[in-house]
Amino acid sequence: MNRYLRNWNYMRLLRLALGIFIIVQGIMEQQWLLVTMGSLFSLMPLMNIGCCGVSGCNTPISRSTKKLDETTYEEIR
Repeated sequence: MNRYLRNWNYMRLLRLALGIFIIVQGIMEQQWLLVTMGSLFSLMPLMNIGCCGVSGCNTPISRSTKKLDETTYEEIR
């Protein structure tokens, strides 16, 4: 459950809002295929999945605290 409630961003909220809008429009127009597509479109942000499969496109959150060494470059003329 905790996995579904974290990492919400604007894109995920936008997809959820558009999915709900598509469901409402499908119900108002009695287009049940549109309701089905809106349900799938709303389910994707709720489950945090994309078109690639089960979080296939989601990158893991980096928890390392390693400091990167500064690279120095030498100018050659």
